[in-house]
Amino acid sequence: MEITDRAQSTQATLRYLAEAENGGFSFDNVQRNANIMTQLGGKAIVLPTAWKTGTTIVGLIYKDGIVLGADTRATGGTEVVDKNCEKIHYLAPNIWCCGAGTAADTEKTTELIASNLELLRLSTGTPSRVVTALTLTKRMLYKYQGHVSAALIIGGTDCNGAHLYSIHPHGSTQRLPYTTMGSGSLAAMAVFETRFTEDMEEDKAVELVRDSIRAGIFNDLGSGSNIDVTVIRNDSTVTRHRGYENAAGDAADYKAKYTRPEKLTPPAGTTFVISESFKPHKVAPPAYTPALSTAMEI
Repeated sequence: MEITDRAQSTQATLRYLAEAENGGFSFDNVQRNANIMTQLGGKAIVLPTAWKTGTTIVGLIYKDGIVLGADTRATGGTEVVDKNCEKIHYLAPNIWCCGAGTAADTEKTTELIASNLELLRLSTGTPSRVVTALTLTKRMLYKYQGHVSAALIIGGTDCNGAHLYSIHPHGSTQRLPYTTMGSGSLAAMAVFETRFTEDMEEDKAVELVRDSIRAGIFNDLGSGSNIDVTVIRNDSTVTRHRGYENAAGDAADYKAKYTRPEKLTPPAGTTFVISESFKPHKVAPPAYTPALSTAMEI
């Protein structure tokens, strides 16, 4: 309800106080669950649950700018569908964004915001500000009420310094000196809370981001493969480290350490062959060879 005058504000306050004084349990979800069971024909064993996404993305503010980091594993359910997915997206020359959630939603959301920022730069003739990217993104996500599954970390520098924001799929935002998102965020945050200090040097900040992504990769099945790092400095220079480190290691190294048991390697002739037959394919027609032509005389 939109409150337009003092009388409506007083009535809303009185209703809230009356509800608070009554106390007791809330059974609001009982009717909701009954409606869901009715829609599903009464055959639902469990109620629908939220989708779980697998990613580890992090960001921190250091002495001279921003460092963003992400893993590169993309999953579809329980299967790994991409081992080298790019999760750090371009928004503006001085603003970059890490995305967690549905891959299509994060990519198209960041592409749309990057396009709007480009049009704004052409219109005003000034560099993009981080708070502008934040406002455009949070308004779009709030408009869709969480149905666009994009959890983002926006980092960048402008005339007001370095800024780092986290944006949740419903549009809520936070401004923090360091932040993590995704299913591996708890392990990454543990590393940050242990080792983060203000005014870090660039090499130490990159090392901390690398170790936090490592923690997410080794403690979360939805995160894995490589580590991507992007450094955004206060002078608007950007350094991208695509494939900064292969945290999971090379598969050949693991295979070299593993000795296959003899029981899992059946010798030739273990399976009895009843009969064999060979039927060749039809003989292909001879290839067409054009006749030799002579030079035209005039």
